[in-house]
Amino acid sequence: MAQNPKWSGVFPAITTQLREDRSLDLAATAGHAEALVASGVAGIVACGSLGENQAMSPEEKQQVLSAIVRAVGGKVPVIGGVAESSTAVAVRCVRDYAKNGAAGFMIMPPMVYRPDEAEAFAYFRAVATAVDLPWMLYNNPIAYTVDVTPAKLPGYLEIPNLVAMKESSGDPRRITEIRLAIGDRLAMFAGVDDLIMECSLNGIDGWVAGSGIAFPTENQRLWDLTRAGKWDEAKALYRWFAPLMKLDTHPKFVQYIKLLVQEAGLGAEWVRGPRQTLAGEERERVLAVIRAGIESRPRG
Repeated sequence: MAQNPKWSGVFPAITTQLREDRSLDLAATAGHAEALVASGVAGIVACGSLGENQAMSPEEKQQVLSAIVRAVGGKVPVIGGVAESSTAVAVRCVRDYAKNGAAGFMIMPPMVYRPDEAEAFAYFRAVATAVDLPWMLYNNPIAYTVDVTPAKLPGYLEIPNLVAMKESSGDPRRITEIRLAIGDRLAMFAGVDDLIMECSLNGIDGWVAGSGIAFPTENQRLWDLTRAGKWDEAKALYRWFAPLMKLDTHPKFVQYIKLLVQEAGLGAEWVRGPRQTLAGEERERVLAVIRAGIESRPRG
């Protein structure tokens, strides 16, 4: 039985860096991971939604995870994102992640097919128990239709290696509702950047950050301020960050955040199809937000 690792703190969802020809740039991905670790993060989520999981082959996902594991060198846990369309492929994915050094997994519902409640539970259980490592349940009904509500969550506690939940329903009241339903049985992670203040006030253990991967020092400082209860300082920093965090809430969040990472000097904007690199008015509009943030970036 997997031991509870007590995950907490900032677990950023890292992008998968690509070259202009859309091949994997493992060196750039590893370099970004090193910068995140240097900022003080507590873990890294590889091959998540922001990591373009579904645009990679099974072999490429393992290459990306392995490169990040090597770069991190055991300083923080590396969590492998699981986003597959079939139970069998998802099981193979977690078994390969385990062989390649993952400390655990963040499991998304099955892609494409919309399972009912029983099917969703069976999928999570089958994938999670394929290996003896801890896992985080990613609840994002907005993107993936499956909603593991606070009322349903107690049933998931029978899966022995479930240790954490990324809550991305968009309703910060869920944090309190979950605590009332199951107490502190799971580590609760915020999954929507521009709800981090509200979620922090309601009592979370961690944050799967998106936009903050471009500004890891400021992102970590915001988290630390919330942990210390320094709400006035946290609010001031958040108000600077808020327009940048909004980039994580758009259907093109991968393109937006990759452009943000590029402008911050930590990567490149290239994405894989069907996504297209931003162009025209949309690109200029997003760049204006990014550049305004960089120009007003807090000093010190």
